[in-house]
Amino acid sequence: MDNNALQMTMLFDFFGDLLTEKQRDYFDLYHNEDLSLSEIAEMANISRQGVYDIISRAENTLTEFERKTGVVHRWNETRTQLENAHALAIKLQKLSSDSDNNTSAQTANELVLTLNSLLSSD
Repeated sequence: MDNNALQMTMLFDFFGDLLTEKQRDYFDLYHNEDLSLSEIAEMANISRQGVYDIISRAENTLTEFERKTGVVHRWNETRTQLENAHALAIKLQKLSSDSDNNTSAQTANELVLTLNSLLSSD
């Protein structure tokens, strides 16, 4: 999946409910179900250009929501920070298990479990 397609999919995940029903349906068919404009046009009994216009408006709307809110950008930054914290927690866990300090090992284990839970919840 190219970077733009991934970005559009993420924007749709976050803001898709704010689109019209037709925009949501056509966007989903095009980006997530990988149908062509012609296939969607045939199913909807409209022109290929009509489908293109609806999907373009949906993409522009999603992009504008992100430009105004920055939600997806902040989510990506938070996800990266969580992944970094998780890597550090695993390193701490290993260092703690190599020592005789049960308290630090237990704390490191709890931290790793907590971060695992946060990372797997999305």
